[in-house]
Amino acid sequence: MREPLIQLEKLRRDFKSGDTVVSALKDVDLTIEAGEMVAIIGTSGSGKSTLMHILGCLDQATSGSYRISGKETKLFDSDDLAKLRREYFGFIFQRYHLLSELDALGNVEIPAVYAGVSSAKRDERAEKLLTRLGMGDRVDHRPSQLSGGQQQRTSIARALMNDAEIILADEPTGALDKKSGEEVLAILKELNREGRTVIIVTHDPDIAARAERVIEISDGEIISDHRSEPIAPDEAAEQPRPLMTFDKKGGGGFLGPLREAFGMALLSMWAHKLRAFLTMLGIIIGIASVVSVVALGQGSQQRVLENISSLGTNSLEIFAGRSFGDVRSARITTLVVDDATQLTKQPYAMAVTPTVSTQSTIRFEANEANAQVNGVSEQYFSAKGLELSEGQFFDAQSVRDFAQEVVIDENTKDAIFDDGIDPLGRIVFIGKVPMRVVGVTATKQSGFGSSQRLSLYLPYTTVQARFLGDSTLRSITLRVKDDFDMDYVESAVTEFLTLRHGSKDFYILNTDDIRKTITSTTQTMTILIGSIAVISLIVGGIGVMNIMLVSVSERISEIGVRMAVGARQNDILRQFLIEAVLVCLVGGFAGIGLALGFGAAFSYFSSSFSLVYSSTSIIAAVLCSSLIGIVFGYLPARNASRLDPVAALSSE
Repeated sequence: MREPLIQLEKLRRDFKSGDTVVSALKDVDLTIEAGEMVAIIGTSGSGKSTLMHILGCLDQATSGSYRISGKETKLFDSDDLAKLRREYFGFIFQRYHLLSELDALGNVEIPAVYAGVSSAKRDERAEKLLTRLGMGDRVDHRPSQLSGGQQQRTSIARALMNDAEIILADEPTGALDKKSGEEVLAILKELNREGRTVIIVTHDPDIAARAERVIEISDGEIISDHRSEPIAPDEAAEQPRPLMTFDKKGGGGFLGPLREAFGMALLSMWAHKLRAFLTMLGIIIGIASVVSVVALGQGSQQRVLENISSLGTNSLEIFAGRSFGDVRSARITTLVVDDATQLTKQPYAMAVTPTVSTQSTIRFEANEANAQVNGVSEQYFSAKGLELSEGQFFDAQSVRDFAQEVVIDENTKDAIFDDGIDPLGRIVFIGKVPMRVVGVTATKQSGFGSSQRLSLYLPYTTVQARFLGDSTLRSITLRVKDDFDMDYVESAVTEFLTLRHGSKDFYILNTDDIRKTITSTTQTMTILIGSIAVISLIVGGIGVMNIMLVSVSERISEIGVRMAVGARQNDILRQFLIEAVLVCLVGGFAGIGLALGFGAAFSYFSSSFSLVYSSTSIIAAVLCSSLIGIVFGYLPARNASRLDPVAALSSE
C-alpha cells in the first residue's frame, strides 16, 4: 500500500511563556495525500501557522510523529531538514520576504544557489518561471520597484525554482488587492493541476473554498476536515507527482558554495555601503597605524644607521693604554706606525690610518681660531667616511714627503676665511708652520663632541715631525670590510697586536657597539609604538564584531528567508564569516593605501627623512586583517547560523 505524503500522529507543539506552557497544537492527527490542494483555515492564534511551520520543517514538534513519505522527520538533523526545505518544499509568504539587494531574478535563484545548481542553468530556469508568471519584463527589477502582486509572483517563482513537490502558502493573498489575489489563487490552482501538493493557510473562508479539501483548526485542534467540492474530472491532475524519494542531489561541493557565498557577501556589502565602511573604519585606522609605525621605525633606523655609517661605525679605534682612564697611556710607546702598516695587510681591513693629534691655532691674515690638528694617513678619509666639498685630499706621496698640506673642514673655512675668498691654495699658519690648503671636507654628522669644533687634517708624518717631535701614535683607526663580523675582527686584532707587543698594552673601542645600541633603541621604540598601534587594531576588530552582531540582528528576517528556502547552518555561517573577512580585508588594503599615502605626504614635506615600508609588514597587515575577520566575525556568524528559522521569519 502506498504511503501518504504527509502523516501526523498525536503531534503537539508547546511553547513556554514565563512559568506556564502554552499548547499551540494538541495531539493533531492529519494525513495529506500527494496531489491534494488543502486549505487550513482558522482564526488568529488557532495554531494554523504553527502547523504550517512544522509541515514545512521550519519548526519541530514537542512530541508526536511527523512522517513525510514514510520518513520520520524527528530523526533528521538540521542539514536534512534544510535539504527538505530546499528541494521538496516551496514557500509562499504573506509578506513576500524578498531580499532587497537582489533583483527579481536573483531572488528566484536563491534556492538553486543553495542546491548547487550552476549559474547558467539557474538563470535560464528563473527567467522561464518569471516569464510564465507574467514577470518577463521585470526580471531585473528590485522588490522596491515591484507592486505587491508582482512581488508575490516573484515569491511563487522562487517556490518553484527547485521544482518543489509541496507548495506551502501562508496567507498568500493577505497583502494583495482583490485582482492580484485572484491571479495568485489561479496560479496555485494551476500548480495543483500539474500534480503538486498545495497547502494554503488562511483565515478567509472564500479562499479556503477554492481548495478541494478544507481543514479547520481551532485552539490547536482540528475540528473539521472535509472536501469543499468534488474534484471534477477535467480539473484533476493529469498524473499525481511521485512521492519524495530523498535522492535529489544538493550541496554543490565545496568551491561552488564558497564562490556563491562570496558573491552574496559582496552584494550585501554593496547594498549597505555605509554600514560596511563604518565597520571597516576601525580596521583601516589600525592597519594604517601599524604599517606607518613600522615604516617610521625602519625609516628612523635606516637614517640613524646611515648617519652612523658616515662616521665609520664599522671601525675599530685602537688606543694606547689599558682603558680610557689609564694614566700611564701617555708613556706607552708600543703603538707605532708599523702596527698600522701590518694591519693594512689583514684580510678584514678596508682602510687603516695612524692618528696623532694636538691643539693649535690656525691663522689667515687677520683671522685666527683654535683648532684640532689631526695627523692622519691618506686612508683616514675613507676610514671615517669623509667627503669633499671642494679641492682634494692629500695622498700617500704627501705622507711620505712630510708635505705641508692641510685639509680643513667647513667650520674652519667659515671661521678664518672671509666671504668670497676661495681657500684652495691659500697659505695658512698652524701655530708657526705655514701650510697650503688643498681641500675642504663636506659637513657631516659628528660622532662625539661639538659639531662646531674646527678640525684640520694633515699628514701624520708632518704632525709628528713639525708639531710633536714624537713617532708614537695616539691611536690607529681600522675600518672593517662589510662582510666581516665586528666582534670577530676585534678578537683577531687583539690577538694580533698582543703578539706584536708581547702584552696587551692597548684597548679597542668597537664603534659597532654604538650602532647596536642605537639600533636596539630604535627597535624598542618601534615595538613600543607598534604595540599601541596593534591595540588600535584590536579595538577595530572588536568594532567589527560589534557591528557584525548588530548586522545580524538587523538581518534576522533575511536569515529566516534563506533558511526557509534551504540554506544550511554552514551556508549562513560561511556567508557571514566571508562578509566579516571581506570587510576586514578591504579595510586592510585601504589601511595600507592610507599608510602609503601618508608616507608620500611625509616625503613631500620632509626631504631629509622618509618612511621605509617593509613588504613583510604589509603582508602581515593583510594576513592580520583576514585573521581579525575570522576571529571577530566568527561569533556573529555563528549566532546568525543558529537562529530559529520561524523566529527569524516572524522578526519583522
